[in-house]
Amino acid sequence: MAKKASSVALMVGTAKGAFLFTSRDGRRSWKVSGPHFKGTPVFHLSYDPRNKMFLAGVNSFQWGPTIARSFDAGKTWKRSKNQPKFPKGSGLSVKNVWHVEPGTEDEPDAVYVGVDPAVLFKSNDKGESWTVNQALLNHETREKWAPGFGGLCLHSIMIDPKDPRKQHIAISAVGTLFTNDGGLSWKFQNKHVRADFLPNKYPVYGQCVHKIVRNPERPNVIYQQNHCGQYRSDNNGEDWVDMQNNLPSSFGFPIAVDANDPNRVYTTPLEDGGNRVSPKGRFAVWASDNAGKHWVEMNKGLPKPPVYFTVLREGMTADSEDPCGIYVGTTTGQLFYSRNQGKEWSRITDVLPPILSVSTSAV
Repeated sequence: MAKKASSVALMVGTAKGAFLFTSRDGRRSWKVSGPHFKGTPVFHLSYDPRNKMFLAGVNSFQWGPTIARSFDAGKTWKRSKNQPKFPKGSGLSVKNVWHVEPGTEDEPDAVYVGVDPAVLFKSNDKGESWTVNQALLNHETREKWAPGFGGLCLHSIMIDPKDPRKQHIAISAVGTLFTNDGGLSWKFQNKHVRADFLPNKYPVYGQCVHKIVRNPERPNVIYQQNHCGQYRSDNNGEDWVDMQNNLPSSFGFPIAVDANDPNRVYTTPLEDGGNRVSPKGRFAVWASDNAGKHWVEMNKGLPKPPVYFTVLREGMTADSEDPCGIYVGTTTGQLFYSRNQGKEWSRITDVLPPILSVSTSAV
């Protein structure tokens, strides 16, 4: 029996500001506010339920990369007093804020941020000030890290809900890294993940991982969308298995996992190379009920071909409702959603600026 629907917030970052959508009737209708940060690229937004705080990674041409916070459901925003900055003498400066991730219940005021050039920042005061992760900044292999097409971006942060010392991050084009000591040390976790663009197809690092996700109820199972395939790890990232199987392409950017079923995973394949649009003009979300062993095309209610949408790495997410809702935003401004695990789709809007990220939370 489905649980009673809560109020759901949908946070959409675009090339020209952020938009907040809210539903209080079981995701049947949506109320929108925005644009917030008008005309400014917002790469990612998140909601911190511990402090009822919205967070936004705002990359202003005028003010530079900043973290902004709202404690009144987006009515007003205030930038952090001390923004993420590299130490003096490092020769580095923050180009873009890529991802903002609230900490766990065991760290009530902790917030994490991933930036370009790839490093992790942490705040222990709800995002008011930030400290750089020294072990990652000074990693012995750092001088050999190469950026992906979007830059040397740290775009995925996963904090173990049962032990915040255990953290995964993903960097394009470096790969997945893991720490079990709260970031004092990091090790690569790229075993059996291909890098087809390198002479050595299976290096220790150098893979272009696009996104990693998991269901917090089963944290040892991690899903990955890579430049060179879709992967699953059943042992917390120690090694990976290819799960492309019957998907129409090995390439894509986002991946999402069902909130109620750790074996149900979603992806939106794209054509590889410079085109990076829906394969053969058939835009669809593909779902697997068995952890990537077999995939089913889910396109009921989505535009019929030919359509040539691009969905970026943060452009798809799943909510925590039952049945799970799936949300997809495109670089041409369409925002689609499904209230029933992708079986049927509706359109929230198709007039937004290019969508960079979609995230959601119960509020």
